[in-house]
Amino acid sequence: MGKTRKRSAPFTGLSRFLQTSFDQVPTEVNVLPTPACSGSSNDRDAEVETAEPPLKKFKPDRGPAIVTPRLSLQNDFDHHWVEKYDATGLVEHYTDLSQVPEHLKKYFSQRTRFFSLYSTPPGCLLDEEGWYSVTPELIADQIAERCRCDTILDAFCGVGGNAIAFAKTCQRVIALDTSPTRLALARHNAQIYGVADNIEFILSDYLSFAKSYLSLRERSAHRIIDVVFLSPPWGGPSYLAGTPSPIKPGGAFQDQPTEYPLYTLASIQPIHGVDLFRLTRQMTPNVAYYLPRNTDVEELGALLDDDVQAKEYIEVEEEWMGSKLKALTCYFGGLVEGQGELF
Repeated sequence: MGKTRKRSAPFTGLSRFLQTSFDQVPTEVNVLPTPACSGSSNDRDAEVETAEPPLKKFKPDRGPAIVTPRLSLQNDFDHHWVEKYDATGLVEHYTDLSQVPEHLKKYFSQRTRFFSLYSTPPGCLLDEEGWYSVTPELIADQIAERCRCDTILDAFCGVGGNAIAFAKTCQRVIALDTSPTRLALARHNAQIYGVADNIEFILSDYLSFAKSYLSLRERSAHRIIDVVFLSPPWGGPSYLAGTPSPIKPGGAFQDQPTEYPLYTLASIQPIHGVDLFRLTRQMTPNVAYYLPRNTDVEELGALLDDDVQAKEYIEVEEEWMGSKLKALTCYFGGLVEGQGELF
């Protein structure tokens, strides 16, 4: 999870804050139909993290966050399980290393870091993309604490790791994905965690959803999205392509290289990462952007233009698990420490 945050410039320390300007630039996207599958009760090497997430809540006047999910009693679990949303058999639930394809074995060894309830019957499910893209649970929980709000949109929910965490701290979660399979797996996994009631699963691409949302100028208050979480496809495991050799001079093995080739926002899918961000800022100023650990920090500083008087900071939080840096989470608007007035 993220280490201690501090405000400084230029980019120094374990967490960095960039003072920039608030800007909202329109981005053109194609409007497509948005079929919905409404959710009801019934979607990267890690070490164990010991630091506790900050106990932080935005919008204190909106009431307490969702109560802790039902996880302990089997009879309670059975009571809230809906058979038609059981995705068992849709993909294989691996229980032994011998069952796992060779290229996924390193991810299987981290299965309980991805989902602590991985083995809870009938078992958490991940498709191939889910194995290498799901956010580790401890990091997802940390981000969810920072994103406490009434309604949050998980724009690329995958197999549900972040959506499940958000359901613990937010009143309502909207989870989007373009894959019916991953959406079904996300709902299945949310049932195991007892939070499916709080998640609305929608089969849609984010660009179409965002454009449709923005076209509703007279949105009713209960449909307002407070926070958007962006965890777009990074381009698969190759985002670290060209990583220096882990062998130190003299032949000593190095667990994790200290430098990687820079990852640019142009590699973000389905559109350039800058355009994706600007589209999102039209929906809400409160954005959490989950990016590779080797992202070009200078690009992050350019996400907000400097020609607007209202100044704000970008908070870049390094997500660590043990001694390994896993990713960066960039917070904007009222999600930044000390900028609650922008929420």
